[in-house]
Amino acid sequence: MPAGRGGKPREVANPAAGSAAESITERVLREAHSLYVHPGHGLVSIGARLSLSLLPPRRKVTVMVMGNHSAGKSSFINWYVEEHIQRTGVAIETQGFTFITSGKKRESLTGNATLHLYPHFQALQNFKGIPEYLSTEICTSKQKLFPLITFLDTPGLVDGDMKYPFDVEGSLIWFGQLCDLILVFFDPMGQALCKRTLNIVEKLNESHGDKLHFYLSKADEAGAEGDRQRVLMQIVQELCKRPGLNKCGFDMPTIYIPNSNKPSRCINQIEDVCRTIEKTISQTVQHTLNALERDCHLINEATERLLEEDTEARNSNFRACFRGALLGVVGCLLPIFLLLSLMFGTTFARQLWTIVLGEEQSQALELYVHPVASIWSLVPEEHTLTVFFGLLFLSVVLLLLASYTFKTKPTLTKKQKRQLEDRRDYVVDVVLEKKRQLYEEYLRQSIGDQDLS
Repeated sequence: MPAGRGGKPREVANPAAGSAAESITERVLREAHSLYVHPGHGLVSIGARLSLSLLPPRRKVTVMVMGNHSAGKSSFINWYVEEHIQRTGVAIETQGFTFITSGKKRESLTGNATLHLYPHFQALQNFKGIPEYLSTEICTSKQKLFPLITFLDTPGLVDGDMKYPFDVEGSLIWFGQLCDLILVFFDPMGQALCKRTLNIVEKLNESHGDKLHFYLSKADEAGAEGDRQRVLMQIVQELCKRPGLNKCGFDMPTIYIPNSNKPSRCINQIEDVCRTIEKTISQTVQHTLNALERDCHLINEATERLLEEDTEARNSNFRACFRGALLGVVGCLLPIFLLLSLMFGTTFARQLWTIVLGEEQSQALELYVHPVASIWSLVPEEHTLTVFFGLLFLSVVLLLLASYTFKTKPTLTKKQKRQLEDRRDYVVDVVLEKKRQLYEEYLRQSIGDQDLS
């Protein structure tokens, strides 16, 4: 449980320091993730106790690379990582989906292990054939911003009779919803106008257009500058024929893998891809910290609401007990009154007590029960039984009402209230403070060591 009035240490707000070479961005994403997933008092478990479903942020951004067959997707990933991870070639080398991520040692994982590594992709099990064509490549590269990235290499898309062992269009659209960035590569060597690619891009653009970035890959193989411009125009025209993609300021940089042994005069804008990835990482960090603050406020509001409901329930229970006790007392007094009336209030009862006790003692007894007798004397003799059973019925009704009114609402115990308040204080005082510190560290890295107060 988080620290409360007992002063226990709040170690989750200060996770163990990572590697000395760890960047500020890596640390921000890692610590934000740990604040959610701590098994004892992470935000996910605290939220679950309040019926809040909170999603922990990912520690890395996911970049999906998609496009035509032989468009250079795997080659770009190898260039970025600076290791030969993915096979490349003219043939369709990437037949499934491959995650490429940074780790402590070089390793390859199959479908089941991949789903275990990426639990937010568990729904892939519902796609027939996908798990068999799912894998993960872990490498030790620390080049560029790779430690903060998980690349998703996708199957090359072609038209015609090519059949995939799974629903490639549906799976790409599903992946696109979960990824942070989608890089679309168009091959200038004959597959640039692949209708399958255009169909998927159009569907992704409907709800995730801000993630899509288009590139003419292998631009150095497109021939002379005039040929390259014609290829670009054809691709842009085909894209703009689609209603959702017909937007102003359409941009498609030309990129290719640099090769010192094969110089080219073609302008290479591959660094633009790196800047786009860097911008996505920056946005992800900001979104993660903003989501952390928002979830803290949700927990605080839910806790306050629960405590207010408990206070209202206690007040309602007090009023219910008061009404129930009042009805119960009246309901119990009526039978006593009827009993006394039966014993002393009727003419027959007075005659009976005179015979049993005698005249003198009977008159003495009548002094004590005179109030009951005087009330009962107001009832005409012919209506005595009616009034008697009517009062008896009223007594039963009052007792039933008392029993119903005594039903109370459940309330929190003192221990439960104390735990709720401790968790709220932990979230507001510790987690939000930690978020503020992380934000300041990240901003100092971005704009320099300035006064951010």
